Parts: sequence; C-alpha cells; structure tokens
Amino acid sequence: MEALGLHVLMEFHKCPFEILNNLKALELTMNDAAKASKATIIKSVFHQFSPQGVTGVIVVAESHIAIHTWPEHGYAAVDFFTCNMDMDYKKAYYLLVHNLKSKVYTYRSIKRGNLQYKDVGYELSKN
Repeated sequence: MEALGLHVLMEFHKCPFEILNNLKALELTMNDAAKASKATIIKSVFHQFSPQGVTGVIVVAESHIAIHTWPEHGYAAVDFFTCNMDMDYKKAYYLLVHNLKSKVYTYRSIKRGNLQYKDVGYELSKN
C-alpha cells in the first residue's frame, strides 16, 4: 500500500514515577530519540502537569514525536509520526525503552494517508 506517512504508537509500562514526572529529563530523552531516528528537529514544547504528568511534542521536519505520561500508573504513550519512511523509528523506540526504564513495552505501526483513495470520492463514516 502506498501511503503518505507512518504512525508508530509506542507504549511503555512499569516505568519509574520519577522518570515519567521529570520534564527536563523527558525533553532531553525525546530529543535524543528524535536524533536517533535521524529526524530533523524544529522545536520542542513540553508541559508539566500538577500534581504529576508530562506532555511534550518534538516538532520535526518529517512531522512530530509526542509523549504523554501518567507517572501514577507507570505508563507513557509515545506517538511517532513521519512522512519519511526511511526514518529509523526502531532506534528511537529502543532508546526510549532504555531511558524510561520500561519493563513492559510494545509498539505498532499504521500507514497513514492511503493513496488508493486519492482519486476517489468517498464519504466519512458517521459513527
């Protein structure tokens, strides 16, 4: 299937609270993950929630990499979206496994922008 992008959904469970609640360390880790994947970093924006949790986005020329943490549950969700199919998201993934000290981790990828529909009119489903 020809597609415009690749969306990788990464999940990290059983991570230490202190790591998932540390804005500065998470921002550094996410930037390192972007660099590991060979992304071109444009801007990094992170926010610390109260009483806990961090959300951050690395805007990259190829799209974005985002993280959302729930330290109280030892869980982090990372979205890695790229229009460059040659980016090495697995390097980013394994760097995150290591830096988040995740004991249970998974990912799945979804091709986005299926080009088989580019010349076909269709109606969005009304769920």
